[in-house]
Amino acid sequence: MGGASRAHGLLALSLSALLLPHARRKGCQLFTADMKVRIDHDSGSWFYYPDLVLACDPTDREPMYVRRPCLLVEVLSPSTEHIDTREKLLAYRLLPSLREYLLLRQDSLQADLYQRAADGRWQHQRLTAPGDVLTLECLGAHVTLGEIYVDLADLSVA
Repeated sequence: MGGASRAHGLLALSLSALLLPHARRKGCQLFTADMKVRIDHDSGSWFYYPDLVLACDPTDREPMYVRRPCLLVEVLSPSTEHIDTREKLLAYRLLPSLREYLLLRQDSLQADLYQRAADGRWQHQRLTAPGDVLTLECLGAHVTLGEIYVDLADLSVA
């Protein structure tokens, strides 16, 4: 999202920095903000720009978009929260490759993680404490909410 707030940028960059070593070890590609995700459904295609996109399928290497992401992340902004929590949540679930959708609030210490279970059903987990551990199955990564929000001292992360 162009023109994002300071908190938005800090959260996206912090999570990216935490996940990049895991992505490289797994042979995945991690993109921030400028990579589109393409969703094909019925007779149409839609494109979205998530804040972070994790692509782990080695055959998913189109130059301008990702078709088979494993993880998508949105940092919620007042102007996009409704779209991120409703429209995108429904649209992203149409992607067979997607295993996790993470929403980070920028005005409070809160992460909402949607994960696809082995049976295909989606499960929701909300984290709200600095010591809460976010487990991202796509990467086998474990990070605390405090690590993600470390640069936002005004949210009492310490």
